[in-house]
Amino acid sequence: MNNENILVNGLYSIECNSGSIYTLNEGNEEYLFYSGSHEKTIVQWDLTNPNQNKAIAKFNDKIFAIELIKQKGLLLVGNFSGGIHVIDLTKKQEVKLLQLHPSIVFDIKYLEHKNCFYALAFDGTFSVWDLESFQLIYSKKLGDFKLRNIQFNLETNEALIGCGDGLIRIFNLDTHEHLQSLEGHMKGFSVNTLKFTPNKLLLFTGSRDGHLNVWDVKNEYNLIQKIPAHNYAIYDIAFSPDGKYFATCSMDKTVKIWDTETIEVLKRIDSKTGGHTNSVNKLYWSNYNNLLVSTGDDRTIKVWEITTA
Repeated sequence: MNNENILVNGLYSIECNSGSIYTLNEGNEEYLFYSGSHEKTIVQWDLTNPNQNKAIAKFNDKIFAIELIKQKGLLLVGNFSGGIHVIDLTKKQEVKLLQLHPSIVFDIKYLEHKNCFYALAFDGTFSVWDLESFQLIYSKKLGDFKLRNIQFNLETNEALIGCGDGLIRIFNLDTHEHLQSLEGHMKGFSVNTLKFTPNKLLLFTGSRDGHLNVWDVKNEYNLIQKIPAHNYAIYDIAFSPDGKYFATCSMDKTVKIWDTETIEVLKRIDSKTGGHTNSVNKLYWSNYNNLLVSTGDDRTIKVWEITTA
């Protein structure tokens, strides 16, 4: 596939009030999404109308992680001080504040079949919480480095954690036993994002070393490619709804669109093409009209229409 087969059209750019935007997450409807930012507010955005937005919750601290649990009507929010806010979206109020971690909660992920959620923190610990009682099930400190992103491989009953020392650590979901560590990114350079391809055959990871690494899931996560994808840290990876493409974003102020099968860059979005003027921190590829959302330190949320010629 060549660059002329895919078209990227910037639909609109939303200027936010103040401060960097750190995270994006799906909303209750496919045309809705949430953002969390330096200005300590969860905002709900409507992809059908860029001017239709509303504050869902206001906090006393910066927001770094959001996890929506649709079936429970709950929104989990991780803050700068290590707190996890539990928001009941029906009651429109906070029902619990969990405070175990002493500093930034970078990621929260819900594990449906166990009805629990995982949280990763700046201090090198991860915690597991029961969603019904909000009691702590398990916590473990992996080291004196931040933990940035967690993904689950349900076929192998594993949790994979991107760590600040450059390793990806894999744990058993039942016992939390450490199974193996994946080495491939530069030592001491944080692994910020992990994503499985839709067919679960490959694992893509992005690091502060600017590399996109590709791992063979069925062959004990053997490292099969190291791609110098960006000039600086890669912060997020997002797949298109049909899985044919994926996007990466970086501290180098760019978003890149890739072909999933060939793992080749199809488009580069930068300030010259209407992109961001500062670090791009997060991506969300919506099921609604195949729209890609990007955001970062330039205080804007940009929405991109991705089509094929």
